[in-house]
Amino acid sequence: MSRIGKRPVPIPQGVKVTVEGRLITVEGPKGRLQWEHRPEVQVTVQQQPHQVVVQRVQETRLARALHGLTRALINNMIVGVTQGYEKRLEIVGVGYLAAVQGRTLQLRVGYANELQVPIPDGLEVTCPDQQHIVIRGIDKQKVGNFAASVRALRKPDPYKGKGIRYQGEHIRMKEGKVSAK
Repeated sequence: MSRIGKRPVPIPQGVKVTVEGRLITVEGPKGRLQWEHRPEVQVTVQQQPHQVVVQRVQETRLARALHGLTRALINNMIVGVTQGYEKRLEIVGVGYLAAVQGRTLQLRVGYANELQVPIPDGLEVTCPDQQHIVIRGIDKQKVGNFAASVRALRKPDPYKGKGIRYQGEHIRMKEGKVSAK
């Protein structure tokens, strides 16, 4: 049995979880999230104690894989509507900078043109200074996906270290051309 899937998800105070068929709705102080789970698992909300329980309908390999995944996604939804998620990016390089203009993230990262990245709905993007980007939202997948797409615009260079990286990310630097003896 899945060790993660068999653990119930506690529902904190101020969060409302409803299950209608396969549609799970989680409402909390920061917002509302919906997700439709797979038919291989069954999700129920228990009132006493206040928790969500995920069970398998059948014992197939796919059902076992989806058991823990479903529980983790429901837990991420509950954490998202109570605390929210945040990713921080830092920009390293001379002349590299970022700014937010309306619903657009503007990046100057060494290309001939300035990059204009539209900010998806449900995300809040701020730039405390020109070398840092903070992405906040209630949906963990959206926050991580947008942060990864921004980082992919100028990945950190292993030779010079320039580029966009996650805050605290360590880049293994490579040695440049070694002169012959």
